[in-house]
Amino acid sequence: MDWKIELVAIPVTDVDRAKAFYVDQVGFNADHDYQVNDNLRFVQLTPPGSACSVVLGTGITQMPPGSQKGVQMVVGDVTAARQDLLSHGVQASEVDVQPWGSFVTFSDPDGNTWALQQLPPRG
Repeated sequence: MDWKIELVAIPVTDVDRAKAFYVDQVGFNADHDYQVNDNLRFVQLTPPGSACSVVLGTGITQMPPGSQKGVQMVVGDVTAARQDLLSHGVQASEVDVQPWGSFVTFSDPDGNTWALQQLPPRG
C-alpha cells in the first residue's frame, strides 16, 4: 500500500500576503482559493512539478504562524533555484554543500522556513 503525502499546512497571519509571496515570488501554482465560510478559507498551492501541495488560510491549522520549520523540496539545480528566488526578492541563504546534498534555505514573511536540496550525484 502506498502512503503519499499530499498536503502540508503552512500557518500564516495574512493569507493574501502569504499567497502572493508563494505564487509571485517563490513560483508556486495557485490551485484553489475558497472562502468556505466566515471562519474557513482554503488556499492550496503547489510547487512546480510536485505531487504534494501546501495549504494556507484561515481555520486550517492550530499551529501558530511561522511555526512550520524545515519543509524541504528537492530541485535539480540549487544554484539556479537560489538565483530565481533572489531575482524575485526572496532572501535566500548561500549554497551549503554537504556530502548528502547542496542546500539553500529561505523563509516566508511569517518565518516558516524552507530548504531546497540538490541531491548529490549517485554512484
